[in-house]
Amino acid sequence: MSENPSPEPRDRIDVRAWFWLFGSFAVQMVAYFNLPLRFFGDHRPVVSWLAFAVILTGLSGLLLARITDVLRGTGKRPGVWLVFLICLSLTCFAGAYYVLAGHPGEFAGLYTRLDALYFTVVTMATVGYGDITAVGQSPRLVVVLQIAYNFVFLAAAAGTLSRTIRSGLEHRVHRHDQGQGQGPGEGKGE
Repeated sequence: MSENPSPEPRDRIDVRAWFWLFGSFAVQMVAYFNLPLRFFGDHRPVVSWLAFAVILTGLSGLLLARITDVLRGTGKRPGVWLVFLICLSLTCFAGAYYVLAGHPGEFAGLYTRLDALYFTVVTMATVGYGDITAVGQSPRLVVVLQIAYNFVFLAAAAGTLSRTIRSGLEHRVHRHDQGQGQGPGEGKGE
């Protein structure tokens, strides 16, 4: 038996999963910057709000399912899925803001898709520079929904992701210490 046994597959970083994550985020950004989002808006208010509600409900359900999987220990690649869903949430809120900005007087300072993405990130990070502001009632409602969504779903997802990472690191350290012949509580040089 060798001194440093190779880690079990679950201890290894799944490079393919992370490439998938970065690739899917790239696809999200290409879609966000190229899809005709202004199909939605004031000229189709019922369809627009219904689509937004369905997307937000679906994202919430997916996040809850992934969080539950992580807590039960049944999730496959939980970190990748949680990051993917957080990025997808960011993209959906940015799309909503861009659509709302198509109606004059709804936003001050939001003119482009990049402005909408920037505003979403600033809101998600709770920074609030104040260079873009929601002026109309509809954008203010979506901002309130995003803040509530951040508090409930994204905070839970981030906490679960943090727990998963910490648990994985502790597991690796424990396995490394066992491979070194140290038991719990035995430090190097003691």
